[in-house]
Amino acid sequence: MASRGTQETTKLKQNLEEQLDRLMQQLVDLEECKGDLEPEEYEDTKKETVEQLKEFQENLNKMVKGNLSLVDELNGMQLAIQAAISEAFKTPEVIQLFAKKQPGQLRSRLSDISRDEKIGKLPKEQAIQQSVEILTALKKLGETLTATEIAYLQEHSSGSLKEFERVSADIGSGEKVLAVAGSQVEKASK
Repeated sequence: MASRGTQETTKLKQNLEEQLDRLMQQLVDLEECKGDLEPEEYEDTKKETVEQLKEFQENLNKMVKGNLSLVDELNGMQLAIQAAISEAFKTPEVIQLFAKKQPGQLRSRLSDISRDEKIGKLPKEQAIQQSVEILTALKKLGETLTATEIAYLQEHSSGSLKEFERVSADIGSGEKVLAVAGSQVEKASK
């Protein structure tokens, strides 16, 4: 994994330079087109661009301080992608909550599924599938499962979920990896 860090660092640097160039060009273009824009439109666009520059600066500061590790970021992306590709998780909401490391929301969703199944809003097969996905995600997040949840997971777990657990263990699923995976999901959803 460390051997890919050099290539990723080069790519990151290139992307950062391109992003900075784009933002600076956006400011230049805005000034050139100032006469063609309504004053409010000009101010709003300039404000947005300045905000983007501030966010860009904050991210650079984090990288300079060492708060971002490319290798961990790659591991996090691999873990989230592996979950989607392996079809272990068929529910996008579960993938997102797992990547964002939100066990409380996963548990809440588990309760909703149980309720929906009882009132007939959700077919039993779908409820089982989603419940197993959530319990697997909770387990990978290091949450303690009850004896009932463990038994339910063992009874209903599919081969693809077992494969996901094996592969994700090989990739690594530490605290930092999941935090970075969550940040990637947040960036993608913006």
